[in-house]
Amino acid sequence: MNTGSWTRRMSAAAVSAAALVAMAAPAEAATADGTASAAATKTDYATWQRDCQAVMDQALPYLEQRIAAARPGEKPAVVLDIDNTALETDFGFSYPQPANQPVLAVARYAQEHGVAVFFVTARPGIIYLPTEYNLEHDGYRVSGLYVRGLFDLFKDVAAYKTAQRVDIESKGYTIIANIGNSATDLSGGHAEKTYKLPDYDGQLS
Repeated sequence: MNTGSWTRRMSAAAVSAAALVAMAAPAEAATADGTASAAATKTDYATWQRDCQAVMDQALPYLEQRIAAARPGEKPAVVLDIDNTALETDFGFSYPQPANQPVLAVARYAQEHGVAVFFVTARPGIIYLPTEYNLEHDGYRVSGLYVRGLFDLFKDVAAYKTAQRVDIESKGYTIIANIGNSATDLSGGHAEKTYKLPDYDGQLS
C-alpha cells in the first residue's frame, strides 16, 4: 500500500472511529485491568477467554486436517463474525478494539496455510473503514469485509449473513469453517463446519 493511500484510509478511519467505539461500547466502561464491569456482562473476561479457547481448541485440529486434504485448485475460506468473535467488543471501551486472541490464533494459522479469511458482520457500512483498519491493526489479513448497506439494515440478520456467504461461494471459495458467537452468524448453511463461541444467552452482542 502506498503512503498516500494509507494516509487517506487513516483519515477516514479517524473520522468514523468515535461512532465505532460508541456503537460497540458496553453498558459501562471497562475496569482498569481491561475486564468488563458487572453491568456490561455477568460473565468475567477470564471465563469468556477460557470458553472461547475451548471452542477454538476444537476448530484448529479440524482446520489442520481439512487444509491438508484440500483438493488441487480449491480455494478454502474461513468466515468470521466480528463483535465478540474476531474482536473483544463487549470487554472494553477503546479503539482499535483488541483481537479475541483464541480466534486470531486460528485465523493466523488458516492464513499462513493459504486460506482466505472473510468477515461478515451486522455492523453498518458507515464504519467499514475503521472496522477494516481495526482488523488489520490486530493482525488479521482481510480477504473481504461484508458490512450492511442501507437496505440490509431492514433485513433479517441471519438471512443477510447467509446471503454474504453465498456471495463468497459465488467467487469460487469453499467455506470450510464459519465462526461466530450468535445463532444468526451460523444459521443458513453455506459452510462445511460451524463453531459457536459463547454469548451467554445473549449477554454478548
